[in-house]
Amino acid sequence: MNEDFVTFTIRKKKNIALIAHDNEKPKLIQWCKDNYEILKEHSLYGTGTTARMITDKAGLSVKGYNSGPLGGDQQIGAKIVEGVIDFVVFFSDPLTAQPHDPDVKALMRIAQVYDIPMAINKATADFMLNSRFMAEEYDHEVINFKKSVDDRAETM
Repeated sequence: MNEDFVTFTIRKKKNIALIAHDNEKPKLIQWCKDNYEILKEHSLYGTGTTARMITDKAGLSVKGYNSGPLGGDQQIGAKIVEGVIDFVVFFSDPLTAQPHDPDVKALMRIAQVYDIPMAINKATADFMLNSRFMAEEYDHEVINFKKSVDDRAETM
């Protein structure tokens, strides 16, 4: 066993974060409606307006956090670190400048660090949602942060 990594398990019932920039919200809402039967079997989380709109328009229960510009992306990132969120669908708008772009990049980085599946468009979300892994547990290796900190502390 490699001490540099820790194995985490994404359970059968996924904890999915749903996020969309303003211009992409209608697409994400439609995607949620189209995939209602799959999504209703999982725990859903979202940022501000997106969570509210999905709940109201797609009929899915979504736990909402702050809107992205008010720290919602950071809240979702913190939930990834805490092991609460294990799957992210983020319909981002590549053609419009976002005032909270650093927050979006931080969220993407933390998803990458924790080896969390993250879709940034409909095609990727479709592939992920229809993957065989949606119906089963999935083990993935993440850097052993405790060992990393211990090793760094010893060398300083």
